[in-house]
Amino acid sequence: MAKITKQSENFSKWYTDVILDTDLADYGPVKGTMVVKPYGFALWTNIRDALNKMIEDTGHENAYFPLFIPKSFLEKEAKHVEGFAKECAVVTHSKLIAVDGSLQVDPASKLEEEIIVRPTSETIIWHMFKKWITSYRDLPLKVNQWANVVRWEMRTRLFLRTSEFLWQEGHTAHATKEEAMQETLDIVEVYRTLFEEYLAIPTIIGRKSNLERFAGADETFSIETMMRDKKALQAGTSHYLGTNFGSAFDVKFQSRDNKELPVYATSWGVSTRMVGALIMVHGDDNGLKVPPKIAPIQVVIIPINAKKEKQQEFSDYINNVSDALSSINIRSKVDDSDGSPGFKFNKWELKGVPIRLEVGLKEFESSQITLCRRDNKEKQQLSVDSLKEVQEILVSIQSNMFNDAKSFMEENTCTAEDFNTFSEILSSDNKFIKAYWDGSDETELKIKDETKATIRCILEDVDDNTKKCIYSNKPAKHLVIFAKAY
Repeated sequence: MAKITKQSENFSKWYTDVILDTDLADYGPVKGTMVVKPYGFALWTNIRDALNKMIEDTGHENAYFPLFIPKSFLEKEAKHVEGFAKECAVVTHSKLIAVDGSLQVDPASKLEEEIIVRPTSETIIWHMFKKWITSYRDLPLKVNQWANVVRWEMRTRLFLRTSEFLWQEGHTAHATKEEAMQETLDIVEVYRTLFEEYLAIPTIIGRKSNLERFAGADETFSIETMMRDKKALQAGTSHYLGTNFGSAFDVKFQSRDNKELPVYATSWGVSTRMVGALIMVHGDDNGLKVPPKIAPIQVVIIPINAKKEKQQEFSDYINNVSDALSSINIRSKVDDSDGSPGFKFNKWELKGVPIRLEVGLKEFESSQITLCRRDNKEKQQLSVDSLKEVQEILVSIQSNMFNDAKSFMEENTCTAEDFNTFSEILSSDNKFIKAYWDGSDETELKIKDETKATIRCILEDVDDNTKKCIYSNKPAKHLVIFAKAY
């Protein structure tokens, strides 16, 4: 088994080592693409299922829209097309032909209009909303889609930024601005619940600056998280789109008093970068730590019977332990493969399975099991008759992982009241820094250029002339979080 790089030596290489060595994913044959392997896909599936239930519980319905989008659709919303133009994959021809034993694009198959491979679905969904919305009775319209998207990224990293990735994107239409804005904020809270209660990742939520806002949105709210190298990762976004897309696609509705009114919109999404966040928030030099709620395997059982004594009785004992765990809805696996106990311990520790149960002849003869926690490495003995305690231990692990990550974020979040202090902090270490900002694009860009730190989100607006921007010394308009970010 390959030894992974230590976080302190090279965090970026550690991250890649963990993904490859735990069989989460591998590199695809096309540059920038990713193959999600079964273990990684099982993890994604558990996250997806948890979120999907929350989305459905809030009155949204799942649908699916085409991968291919006419180029003219993107051109209808100027800010949107400008924001995505550099990332679009474009289809220009419809078929190949064989020429002298090789495949070539058939010049005769050139499309009348180029097709864009879906970078996001606002344009094609609002094309369809135009057909579906005519009356106030049709509103609100709330749909969700699980899909893949393509954004032609130049610098890619597994799970965090790939040319093609899996994601969830929600799209809603509303009769009023107030209703649409409430939807935007409600979804942020859904995401917060997902991250904090399922992924055990603490979050900071706030509004994006003008430069960081989603292309075509009036307001964007983001979920910001701190990785173990103290960099920020934007893990999810929720956008209030105003009437921008409704107007671009001429979507209107007839009100109760027979007035023709504009439609207000939202869109929101999270992606497979959540897996990247989970790795970098919880992982250590021994590999992954997976929160129990979304772990593909919550408990791995390691039989230890080198001399194969009492083989049948021992096997029956192992099976009884496995069946007992299944009966209380614990996802378990018996590793009876070839290999030494030490090899198996390291393997499943690397994969981040929350609990390891060691069962040798000593445990067998005394009706015991040895339980080892992945989060804190603590060991304890349990009676085989008290396996229900494993449920309580899984709850404890989930809570402990969240509290550990929260403490880490709090310990590495500070305040700066002047630019010298701000710069000194970032020159020595990565931190989340709370600071006042004058609200101008110019100041934001200068800070980014000089320190590589960006505004992650606006925490609150300021109406106090005594508060000054750390860079310009002008009256502050906002209290924000700055950080270096992925």
